[in-house]
Amino acid sequence: MSADGQASEPTAAPLVELIDVSHSYHARRANFERGLHRVLDHVSLAVYPGETLAVIGRNGAGKSTLLRLMAGILAPSRGVIRRAADARCSLLSLGLGFQPQLTGRDNARLTALLQGASKAEADGHLEEVKAFSELGDSFEEPVKTYSAGMRARLGFSAALLINVEVLLIDEVLSVGDRYFRKKATAAMRERIGGRQTAVLVSHSTALLRNLCTRAICLDNGAISFDGDIEAAVDNYLH
Repeated sequence: MSADGQASEPTAAPLVELIDVSHSYHARRANFERGLHRVLDHVSLAVYPGETLAVIGRNGAGKSTLLRLMAGILAPSRGVIRRAADARCSLLSLGLGFQPQLTGRDNARLTALLQGASKAEADGHLEEVKAFSELGDSFEEPVKTYSAGMRARLGFSAALLINVEVLLIDEVLSVGDRYFRKKATAAMRERIGGRQTAVLVSHSTALLRNLCTRAICLDNGAISFDGDIEAAVDNYLH
């Protein structure tokens, strides 16, 4: 930590690096300049091996867009995103890529494939996904028949159990009923407590304090703070 409260840069090479990244969406509202809404504005950020980085900000600050850029789901409007060789980035966002006509099993397989797993790796995880999600026979039924809670359990289980170098987590630890939320949080804590590199978005400052050491604060698409988690939460709350 530097004297001004900013995080000292680690010596290891980053797994993911954003260099002067901006991203805009086409907007229908006439009050946005040139018909574009800028979600991220000249963001530079590096994520290092083994760290758990919190992304803090109010609704609309650009948190989910940032994770989608890191995952490669979106391409930046401007700037460069670099990923270390063979570093897979997986976005754990509930229901991402779900096809409602497919069964839970087929959607779990599809989730794994979208996250870079081979067919053999994907198939090897399916029984573990079924067991963790506790869907029982519903695992073989179309997802369109699921309740919101069942979809949440399937999405969390399918995404969590695939091994990737960088895990991107978008507001998923408030899923399901109280029992499953506790189970999901414990599983995430165990995963992050090892050598897993993770970037975590959550409105729960207690959870972020528990899991993360470093944080950035996003404000109107720009990084307003990058440093210690406690200082970041104080910055966000005040």
